[in-house]
Amino acid sequence: MSLNLNNLLRSNIKALTPYSSARDEFHGEAKIFLDANENSIGSPLIKWYNRYPDPYQQKIKEKLSAIKAVSPKQIFIGNGSDECIDLLYRAFCNPGKDNVIICPPTYGMYEVSANINDVEIRKAQLLENYQLDLVHLENLVDENTKIIWICSPNNPTGNSIHFEDIEMVLNNFDGIVVVDEAYINFSRQRSCITLLKEYPNLVVMQTLSKAWGLAGLRLGMAFASEEIISIYNKIKPPYNISEAVQELVLKALDNVEEVNEMIKELVKERKRMEEELPKLKVVVQVYPSDANFLLVKVVDAKAIYEYLLANQIVVRDRSKVVLCGESLRITVGTAKENDELLNALLKFIV
Repeated sequence: MSLNLNNLLRSNIKALTPYSSARDEFHGEAKIFLDANENSIGSPLIKWYNRYPDPYQQKIKEKLSAIKAVSPKQIFIGNGSDECIDLLYRAFCNPGKDNVIICPPTYGMYEVSANINDVEIRKAQLLENYQLDLVHLENLVDENTKIIWICSPNNPTGNSIHFEDIEMVLNNFDGIVVVDEAYINFSRQRSCITLLKEYPNLVVMQTLSKAWGLAGLRLGMAFASEEIISIYNKIKPPYNISEAVQELVLKALDNVEEVNEMIKELVKERKRMEEELPKLKVVVQVYPSDANFLLVKVVDAKAIYEYLLANQIVVRDRSKVVLCGESLRITVGTAKENDELLNALLKFIV
């Protein structure tokens, strides 16, 4: 399909002259840097922390390019996926005029970021099986709908959205379709990155916080057409990823096999928990999951949540979330942590 991004972009973004940092203006190798008003002597930590980091994280993108089989020019690196989300609102949604569509229950930051940017949220609630309601979704679209957000595997339900339904949305919507794949490494469903060549309106988000175990570094990724990535780069803060984070991420990206082993272990534990939890009297239903967590319906979510908390075990009470009544979201822990959770639930008096 063809896409004219100028019809979607906010007029002030079209006219924006981006901030030009010292590192934007210089390319290549040099021995002496006297261009960015840095402290030339050093820092109390490590010598090179006195220098600004690469604003476009080229080395990281080169490594990700090999891992994800996508051009470095189609990758944006964000300060967590939250930055990837917020920048899309700032680029494409006119405050007080445009709207976006989310599919609850889903990741809460889509709505929070919309509210911060004064953008109307329209809700196409998932079906009872936690799949897209394509008819409802289509009926919500109008000329001011700029973005449709799809989380797959979905948070907090854990299931993957049917691939053909995502393609249906892409084929029938002229705005931006974002597929958030934070948990894709735990799923057998193929990544929507494979669709980028076919759909210029597609943005795929991933993260190093989950399977890669780097939540503390706050690094999110958006994969899209070169045109959309150029817009991301136009409006992002100049140095949004610190030098220390870039160093650590580069080291981590050299350890793909270790990450794959961790994924296998977590999936193995997820399957074990899927088998063991239904044996407990307090558990009503364990929903299928393609993520590193389980949505578990229990007899009294609030009481069990507080009971577990008293036993120094923290889970997430999702009871107030639409379609998730009396449900806890339980992250798959280590084998020892999972055993402690099972033993605690076994002792809960119904």
